[in-house]
Amino acid sequence: MSIPQNPYAWIEESLATIHCADWYRSVQKIQGICGAVVQMEGKSLINFASNDYLGLAGDEGLISAAVAATQEFGCGSTGSRLLSGHRDIHFQLECAIAALKQTEAALVFSSGYLANLGAIAAVVGKRDLILADQYNHSSLKNGAILSGATVIEYPHCNVDAVSNILKQQRDRYRRCLIITDSVFSMDGDLCPLPELLNLANHFSCMLLVDEAHATGVLGATGAGCVEYFNCTKQQIIQVGTLSKALGSLGGYVAGGAALIDFLRNRAPSWIYTTALSPADTAAALAAINIMHQQPERRQKLWRNVNYLKQLFAYQLPQLKLLPSASSILCFQLATATKALTTANELKNLGVFAPAIRPPTVPTSRIRLSLMSTHEFSHLQKLIDVLNCLTTF
Repeated sequence: MSIPQNPYAWIEESLATIHCADWYRSVQKIQGICGAVVQMEGKSLINFASNDYLGLAGDEGLISAAVAATQEFGCGSTGSRLLSGHRDIHFQLECAIAALKQTEAALVFSSGYLANLGAIAAVVGKRDLILADQYNHSSLKNGAILSGATVIEYPHCNVDAVSNILKQQRDRYRRCLIITDSVFSMDGDLCPLPELLNLANHFSCMLLVDEAHATGVLGATGAGCVEYFNCTKQQIIQVGTLSKALGSLGGYVAGGAALIDFLRNRAPSWIYTTALSPADTAAALAAINIMHQQPERRQKLWRNVNYLKQLFAYQLPQLKLLPSASSILCFQLATATKALTTANELKNLGVFAPAIRPPTVPTSRIRLSLMSTHEFSHLQKLIDVLNCLTTF
């Protein structure tokens, strides 16, 4: 094989391929606070692209908490939690998360992605088996790879497939970990958590559930999918983020006290990372308190979800939504080109709803993310605009 003269030439070629496939991505510049309506390119757009499900990211309570923490502790945490980075506010947040999730303890990471990488790589290794839903988030997939364990992906939400694999493979490995999103972020459907938990118990497996898009949204108190399915107090490794419904930044793992103590000693993405900033920590703690004090935020979110589903059913029946039990609603389009065209037409008509394309998903789609701060008029405007389009 001949050695290329320019070792970086392949980058331009790869970018050209991405462009040809309509997979090219670029950032969308938003001015000001990102809410139900955003300012983009000098226009006001109704925002269906945000994961700020409870509308807390711009809440005055979170802003005040972040400012106060910055004034008290400074901007940065200055080191990892095991060196100079630990503050009492970190411990307060971990206690609040553990109380919300009804677990013995919790551990806060600098992002949800780092929480998944660290937790998975810590609890399994080369002698172990991971069973992973094929639609899992990138952080779960990469955490599985990083662990060095044997990874078998099972068809999306297929409990029978998991059972069959365990019957054939479980006794060949020291430990086994089943990993799944609770809410699948690009579809909006839920994992079959009770059935997976039964299999985990029967075959002596650990179960890790990523609650990123369920925390603050599902369950009687907003604790997530584990609460929604009445699986609290079970041995489940619960991972999640502080950057979606909680409106801040960071991630967490919640579970038994021994598990959390183990992760403090074995999770590299926690040990070797600067602690979450005081501002983000305080904002997340304020968000949990507001979520408890204002359940009407979650109630309004679900009224919006149900109302938009009704609008689709009665006013846009030709456009079928994917099955969803969350605040994420999607409809598929035949090609990436059609998805991009639809997203651009929506933007021109005052609606920000992004096109989701391969390789993120197998089939291109428009993803609609609902917020409690959306008004019914925003939802009707979306339907009216979609009815004007000729893309699909």
